[in-house]
Amino acid sequence: MTAPAWTREEFEERLRERGRAYHIHHPFNVMLNTGKATREQIQGWVANRFYYQINIPIKDAAILANCDDRDVRRHWVQRILDHDGHGEDPGGIDAWLRLSEAVGLARAQVESLDELLPGVRFAVDAYVNFARRAPWPEAVCASLTELFAPEIHRQRLATWPQHYPWIDAAGLRYFQSRVSLARRDVEFGLALTLERFGSHAAQQRALEVLQFKLDVLWQMNDAMAMAYGVTA
Repeated sequence: MTAPAWTREEFEERLRERGRAYHIHHPFNVMLNTGKATREQIQGWVANRFYYQINIPIKDAAILANCDDRDVRRHWVQRILDHDGHGEDPGGIDAWLRLSEAVGLARAQVESLDELLPGVRFAVDAYVNFARRAPWPEAVCASLTELFAPEIHRQRLATWPQHYPWIDAAGLRYFQSRVSLARRDVEFGLALTLERFGSHAAQQRALEVLQFKLDVLWQMNDAMAMAYGVTA
């Protein structure tokens, strides 16, 4: 007998419950946000996360390439512009490079990817390849880790100036911008997921997809924790 689908409210609750596995709880991130990280650990995190940042618009372009819904494409393309920049807005990638400079790294050093760890590369590439090959609604569903992102950015904005006064505060603008942009993006992605994944089997698949993306983010932190250590 086929299990009945959850209501939209029940489905959304189960999606949000996956936040228990969000990397906000990873020991490496906890260390960063509680003031226990060294300069080298912060620099390692910033340098490695850059690879994730530059792949976000590539991932979103893959979703667009697979998407046959014009209305979705018209909305989703804004994500690429947010990161790559357009007009007077230099974009999120440039903001991350300003963060890199604020923690004492040269732009050229970060852009070279010389500090990129194999485990981080593997995790990010797995996510981009998923977006290329999966049905586009599943790739949209994978983006729902943004449900949990505003809180991690708020933590950084609240704790980093106090714990790491040596970081130029201007470099934290990326986090400030993502608090509102992530909220905007997730409203669309969540509504689409609740609409498109209507059967119980589809809803279960959505949870699997979201868990995959959570695992990607967790693995990135695992790789950095192994390379740079975790200060107790």
